[in-house]
Amino acid sequence: MRFKPRPLKKDVSFECKFCLDCCKERFIYLTLYDIRRISENGHDVEEFITLTSSEGKIRFVLSYREWDLGCIFQDPETGKCKIHEYKPLICQIYPFMVSHKPLGVEGEEPLEYGGEKLWIYYDENCPGVGEGDRIIRREEIAELGLKFKRELDMTDMDRFNEMLDGDKSGTSL
Repeated sequence: MRFKPRPLKKDVSFECKFCLDCCKERFIYLTLYDIRRISENGHDVEEFITLTSSEGKIRFVLSYREWDLGCIFQDPETGKCKIHEYKPLICQIYPFMVSHKPLGVEGEEPLEYGGEKLWIYYDENCPGVGEGDRIIRREEIAELGLKFKRELDMTDMDRFNEMLDGDKSGTSL
């Protein structure tokens, strides 16, 4: 299901309902930080990385199951993430989204954070938004969004190969 953005104007409660929709039919972009954490927990990079191209740059995405286009780390029966403790940054952000420019959605307002103007959204399709006891702060989402952007900007094929070479020689980056 496609992300249907709505402005997040205030802190909100969230509880994952394991509906199985968030981890299907989406590119889950990986940073070197994500790749390192997943591989350090016993997963072979060849089994979980797919390469794609975006804006003229090679991007790393989580591999997906061909039969339902679901993330390979999502249990198709329970909807639970098999790598939840070290899931990728983009997964830590979902069902929220951080943008450096407005999307043209009615009611959107910028959040000043870290010296930047950011627009924070939530996915209207997610049944867990507004549910549960955990309160998600807009600043928390902004911080994760900025971290994701920094890490993604540093993620390229050269650094990936350096990371792999370091792992083979026993010295991680």
